[in-house]
Amino acid sequence: MSSMMFVGGEKGMIPAEIDLAPPKDGQAFVRLLAAAFNKRDYWITQGKYPGVKLPLVLGSDGAGMIDQREVIINPSIGWGDDPNYFADDFKILGLPDFGTFSDMIIVPEENIYDKPGHLSWIEAAALPVCGVTAYRAMMTRGRAKKGERMLITGIGGGVATMALLFGVAMDMEVWVTSSSEEKIQKAKDHGAMGGVNYKAEGWDKALVSQAGGRFDLIIDGAGGKGFAKMVHHMNPRGRIVIYGGTAGNIDDLSPQRIFWKQLDIMGSTMGSPEDFQNMLDFVVKHKIKPIISHVFNLYEANEAMAVMASGDQFGKVCLDIPWE
Repeated sequence: MSSMMFVGGEKGMIPAEIDLAPPKDGQAFVRLLAAAFNKRDYWITQGKYPGVKLPLVLGSDGAGMIDQREVIINPSIGWGDDPNYFADDFKILGLPDFGTFSDMIIVPEENIYDKPGHLSWIEAAALPVCGVTAYRAMMTRGRAKKGERMLITGIGGGVATMALLFGVAMDMEVWVTSSSEEKIQKAKDHGAMGGVNYKAEGWDKALVSQAGGRFDLIIDGAGGKGFAKMVHHMNPRGRIVIYGGTAGNIDDLSPQRIFWKQLDIMGSTMGSPEDFQNMLDFVVKHKIKPIISHVFNLYEANEAMAVMASGDQFGKVCLDIPWE
């Protein structure tokens, strides 16, 4: 059976025939029909993750069939029994285990869920990583509430766009930042109240002025030098949840602004099985569909990776997996 195998260097990913061993007890074969990219896949190709051993099939997001059952895969493998933190042997599908850029995959049966019926195969494949990450960051960690003012930084990626959809669905007042005016407009088209370009001088004050007040919840995937400015513009008892650090280390963070306002600053990674099920229930209840930016054929995976590298996407970059 053919898989997209990561071989590293300038060759990127190439088609390869890989023989999969029969599933062990508690495992199942999934015939994959769609997969999706995450920034993690790109960072792995750039050597940013330890423990990479070749050959390696990338991909954490996928949806497909087990016999006649339509399924979606929870990519959080071995979370463990503690809903507050994952176990020592926790891993994410796609490293070190073979991932979803393939036509078949073996996964633990406990990680298989019914595909939401209102989603296409591409939409279902786009959901797992960004859906569970956004849900845990917003709901489990961030304690998001209807009517609150929420800021999502760096709108455009899968987690950020899914947080936007979740916030709109629960009648939050959602604001965004981006370096792209086009992405800010797209966010508004999907229900955001507005946004500002974080590269502009005084962007933080302009955002608060535009929003008509400070923020109750911030979902941040960047960190970096802009983080300290956001702390200044939080309401008392506000929460900031960090799920990524694309802008690097945080500088000039004032502890006085944190303790005086009694702010909560939290980290969040992926999600527990309960988070994943609750996310699916929320998506089904509100008939939410992930925002799809680009769709490629499985054998165009390198072209898809180039889009991820550029950062030009708004929503998820997906792979259609053909079957003859």
